[in-house]
Amino acid sequence: MKKHLIVLAAATGIVTAAHAQYPILDAVANRVIEKYQTASCEELWEKKGAPKSPKNCALEFLRQDPQARTIFIDKVAGTIVNKMFSCGMIP
Repeated sequence: MKKHLIVLAAATGIVTAAHAQYPILDAVANRVIEKYQTASCEELWEKKGAPKSPKNCALEFLRQDPQARTIFIDKVAGTIVNKMFSCGMIP
């Protein structure tokens, strides 16, 4: 049991250090999370059918930096998937 706690503590420290490297990424992730938490299901369905916007620099950055992309997705995925599930967007 102690071994698992040590591994968990070490992993948490690594993730926290990685997040500290990208303060702007954290701010963008927080805005995405807030958007999904406050959006209604109707708004999300409308946006799903809307045409895609042109590439922006944040998406380009995430495409070029796998570590940053992993951190971003790990941070926002739970909120997005839970909202999509509650809105019936995921079967």
